[in-house]
Amino acid sequence: MSRTRTVGVVTQGAGCHQAGAYQWWGGSAYLWRMSHRSESGFEFAPVYGPEALDGFEPDAKLGEPGRFPFTRGVYPTMYTERPWTMRQYAGFGTAAESNQRYHQLIDHGTMGLSVAFDLPTQMGYDSDAPIAHGEVGKVGVAIDSIDDMRVLFDKIPLDQVSTSMTINAPGSVLLLLYQLVAEEQGVAGDKLTGTIQNDVLKEYIARGTYIYPPKESLRLISDIFAYCKAELPRWNTISISGYHMAEAGATPAQEIAFTLADGIEYVRAAVASGLDVDEFAPRLSFFFVARTTLLEEVAKFRAARRIWARVMRDEFGAKNPKSLMLRFHTQTAGVQLTAQQPEVNLVRVAIQGLAAVLGGTQSLHTNSYDEAIALPTEKAARLALRTQQVLAYETDVTATVDPFAGSYVVESLTDEVEAAAVELMEQVEEYGGAVAAIEKGFQKQEIERSAYLIAQEIDSAERVVVGMNKFKIAEEDPYEPLRVDPTIEAQQTERLAKLRAERDQAAVDEALAELKTAAQGNENCLYPMKKALQARATVGEVCNALRDVWGVYVPADTF
Repeated sequence: MSRTRTVGVVTQGAGCHQAGAYQWWGGSAYLWRMSHRSESGFEFAPVYGPEALDGFEPDAKLGEPGRFPFTRGVYPTMYTERPWTMRQYAGFGTAAESNQRYHQLIDHGTMGLSVAFDLPTQMGYDSDAPIAHGEVGKVGVAIDSIDDMRVLFDKIPLDQVSTSMTINAPGSVLLLLYQLVAEEQGVAGDKLTGTIQNDVLKEYIARGTYIYPPKESLRLISDIFAYCKAELPRWNTISISGYHMAEAGATPAQEIAFTLADGIEYVRAAVASGLDVDEFAPRLSFFFVARTTLLEEVAKFRAARRIWARVMRDEFGAKNPKSLMLRFHTQTAGVQLTAQQPEVNLVRVAIQGLAAVLGGTQSLHTNSYDEAIALPTEKAARLALRTQQVLAYETDVTATVDPFAGSYVVESLTDEVEAAAVELMEQVEEYGGAVAAIEKGFQKQEIERSAYLIAQEIDSAERVVVGMNKFKIAEEDPYEPLRVDPTIEAQQTERLAKLRAERDQAAVDEALAELKTAAQGNENCLYPMKKALQARATVGEVCNALRDVWGVYVPADTF
């Protein structure tokens, strides 16, 4: 899969000249690409005209915005009445430090919070667990109990702020902690809005923060669907994620194919548990990446909406139009950011954010320019938010619902991405569905193959990365990164010791025993889990109770 082929380097010339396939500007070397391929491997034509849409059926493939098949967006007015939700991803160190950052983001105009948790929390371990040593508070905030959750959302009105939490295997635990803190604020469950990522299948494919085996993980996700239907009706119960697959090397076609295949598996599991599809499907959401390859990214988002609408209608018989809508959050591509000349990342993020907006995202996180080096500084996080605000308020991209509708190149690319994604989804079905394909290593192998080709192209400079393999500078400007306090692990250990000394241990033990009984049977696990957390059981203790019953997932050594 070669995206570009370098055909010449020209170092002299005045003004702009063109001859054959070459084009150059005076003053500096400029690489002109003769052969263009999309990220998914489709050959770009130099010019697109009406012939590109031969056989194109506008009514079947486009429709109207807000109507089946939702190619042009899930809402009739899209951004013409209000912009997307500007949701900045943040979390580091202690709950108090992250709370301070959240207040800063809200003051700067963030419309929704997005919580990053540290690795021990993501894996369901307490900060004082031996396996957590050295990782506490590093890539996100450390949350061990309801005590930490109270601090994290101190003086943040949870009935007014939408919160997304990037948490998967322990998603139920963090959701219940959030609900308990909201109840302490006097906020009822039907007032809470937000999302838990809760997408375990992609962890087996591309990320690795899984705990339980696939079957038990799907059971817990179905319990979450049922619990939220009854207790948190406005909460998005899952954010089915292609982002991490893309960061691992998936092409746009692979990203949406494997993500939608996971979505199908979740819907099947929920239906098999006795839920009606229209009871939970309107609360499903998705999470995708936005790369700098703007045209194909726009096409990818359009194709994904079209495929999902047809799957939900034709396979699952969904009747509610909201069940057919693929609503999604987008994050700009962290994997495309460079530690070299990091200020260039500001340009990359602006283009990536524009691709997400033109593709019709419902919410957006723009990465900070310094994230390839360290956790973002306050200034960098503010600039990332300002990027979205410029797109929303200083450009005309929100003036019309679907700027690219009818574009020869975008409609053609949308068809190509759709066809490639559907073919991959059919291959997943041949294995018996997403879980069976995961167990055979299919998705992982396909993504790793793509990642290897990308690495080869970057190493050879066939794929140009500005500032890294081309247009380098001799000496980088000095930069002072944000550093996490190394004493956080000791602080969290002290907090845990104090919590265990103060709480009613008998109440904790009783609630954890009830959770184990529910896990062994068919009861919804979230009710006894909430009771345990309210009694100040820790995240690790709750996850360990389920580990005792369900075990842990151990991937095969080789596929």
